[in-house]
Amino acid sequence: MGVSLGASEGVAGSVFAARATGLVKLVGLCLMAGVLVAALLFPVVGGLGLASNRAADTVDQTSGELTKAELPLVSTVLDMNGQPIAYLYDQYRVPVASEQISDTMKAAIIAIEDKRFFEHKGVDWQGIARAAAKAGVDGGASQGASTLTQQYVKNYLAFVVGKGTEDAYEKATEVSLGRKISEARIATQLEQKMTKDEILTAYLNVVPFGNQTYGVGAAARAYFDTTPDKLTVPQAAMLAGLVNEPSRLNPGADVDAAIKRRNTVIEKMRENGAFGSDAKVAEEKANEYKAADIGVVPDLKLLPNGCVGAGDGPIYGFFCRYLIDYLDRAGLPLDEILRGGYTITTTMDPVATREAKNAAQNQVPKNQPGIANAMAVVEPGQDKHRVRALAANRDFGNNAEAGQSAYSIPAEVTRFGAGSIYKVFTAASALERGVTGIDRQIDVPKTYTSPVYKDGNRGYTVKNAGDYPEKMTLTSALAQSPNTGFVILQEKAGLNNVVDMAYRLGLRESMQGVNTEGLPLKADGSNGPSQGDQYKQDNSGSFTLGAGPTSVLELANVSATIVSSGKWCPPTPVEKVVDRNGQPVQLKETPCDQAVAPEVANALANGMSADTKPGGTAGAAAGAAGWNRPMIGKTGTTEHHMSVAFMGATPFYAGAVMTFADGATPEAICPGNPPYLCGRTNNNGVYGGQVAAPTWFNAMRVLHQDKPPANLPGVDPRYR
Repeated sequence: MGVSLGASEGVAGSVFAARATGLVKLVGLCLMAGVLVAALLFPVVGGLGLASNRAADTVDQTSGELTKAELPLVSTVLDMNGQPIAYLYDQYRVPVASEQISDTMKAAIIAIEDKRFFEHKGVDWQGIARAAAKAGVDGGASQGASTLTQQYVKNYLAFVVGKGTEDAYEKATEVSLGRKISEARIATQLEQKMTKDEILTAYLNVVPFGNQTYGVGAAARAYFDTTPDKLTVPQAAMLAGLVNEPSRLNPGADVDAAIKRRNTVIEKMRENGAFGSDAKVAEEKANEYKAADIGVVPDLKLLPNGCVGAGDGPIYGFFCRYLIDYLDRAGLPLDEILRGGYTITTTMDPVATREAKNAAQNQVPKNQPGIANAMAVVEPGQDKHRVRALAANRDFGNNAEAGQSAYSIPAEVTRFGAGSIYKVFTAASALERGVTGIDRQIDVPKTYTSPVYKDGNRGYTVKNAGDYPEKMTLTSALAQSPNTGFVILQEKAGLNNVVDMAYRLGLRESMQGVNTEGLPLKADGSNGPSQGDQYKQDNSGSFTLGAGPTSVLELANVSATIVSSGKWCPPTPVEKVVDRNGQPVQLKETPCDQAVAPEVANALANGMSADTKPGGTAGAAAGAAGWNRPMIGKTGTTEHHMSVAFMGATPFYAGAVMTFADGATPEAICPGNPPYLCGRTNNNGVYGGQVAAPTWFNAMRVLHQDKPPANLPGVDPRYR
């Protein structure tokens, strides 16, 4: 008869194998314990290459940092009234003091993670011995491996120093003797520098709880809409159970696994005496707690994060996006904002923003294919030009099919021009250089071929789009916008001076920050020159007709500069920034400068005052809105009607609107209700007075309701 192995022999083989594995782990744990002791007692273990004086210095530095750790915190963005409009963070954390954490929460985390927490001094030698003994019996080695103090060190290195990156986490948790020695040494030093309660509180403020929540303050709110001092036993047990594997044990991912883990914590709490010394009573309480529902709020109370999700994201997001870019240029980069716990008070006016949004969307629905309608509002001033609103018919977001855009349409340089608004720069340069005055007649022929500008081998020829008298005052020309008169003025003032005037009055990024395609200039200059320099190099007579890329916000700031008596200031979205300690943060903002003499600016303002009156290109829009205030204004339309614009200001508010084709294949925009795309070229396209100007007036009419009447400044006779 043949011999075969029975089931009992197979099991015996498995047991033998397990014991062999356990023996290996036992030896390994004993060796690790011995080396840890040696490393803790002797800073220099040169022969093993495990530690050095230099490493000891690093340990000392790290333990020092851990005693006064600055944790990554949420930065809050406020509107001009102090109301939150956005939150920016890498880690949602609400730091809490020890007295703000319930004893129940502390008991739960100690019971499941480190029941001898109050007995050891950073490294649990009994726990290691117990783990070694268990490894020798059944191959396990899960108990006593890491104390809460060591876990604090590990989480600090992974999520504070390492910013939660995958590499940092792997480095902080790698299975190596060197790391364990370093971790143990730091832990023992911490126990000498911090009380047990301080370590426990620090740990509960650092550790992740899943769903981008870090620390018990954020976790209590996110999962239970409460504060850590009010956590019940089942709630505290669930949170304590999460820290083991936040993703797998997340109640949103697997409720059964979360309840099972919670009940394990409750049982450990009972064993640790958290429910009293009476065994029967303790067991009854534990069973009662285990029977409780999971209790997590249906929609987790997670703090919205970023420009899309926070506040009224679809409306406020454009301002938020500009704010981030502005702060980066001013020396406060986004990665610092996401961790720094700053409070950023902005200049954003929620009323102005909503009115601009409504006006833009009423003219062009947000889901209208291929047409964007954007508005910027700036408050004039001598010391600051505060951005009050950045809005568009589009919502801010990532879903293009739903009429959303994730770049700041009103603030960034668009690839389309503002048309005849650029004639303002020609007029300003002509006034400054004494070429003309606002009441002097300028030549306005029907057709004009320039002897200065070239179109290939021929002279540059320009025609007027309508019937005009042969001569007009500069004020009338600004209101009615004949092309020929401004090409002639540009010749007399000098193209380079006119381009420079556009920069000086406010088109700074548009002129020097992008190329003629509207693309930001690369640091190496490989896609240059800038738009302004290109016009100068080409001696391009078309500059005054405004075909090149333009920023809506910069247009608004141009009008703010004019009504601020020629004082240019950067369009700022920031009122003040304070750090986590309430200390002001100094930003590197560009100082204001006197772009043109006040007399020139005031004359220009008066020269631009007729566009909104009957006969002006914006007269019909102003009349329809019931507008009767003195103001400056100028419309613009590009040659193929792919973009139109309006720029205007009073002493209270300056603003600009651009309506442009924002699709992948731009087409002309034709007037209608709503406006629509109508082919690559169309002589019946929309004009600035038809869409852009009504948007401006409908928003500004509301914003000026409580403002007193205000006249434009007087004009120095030299510029008449």
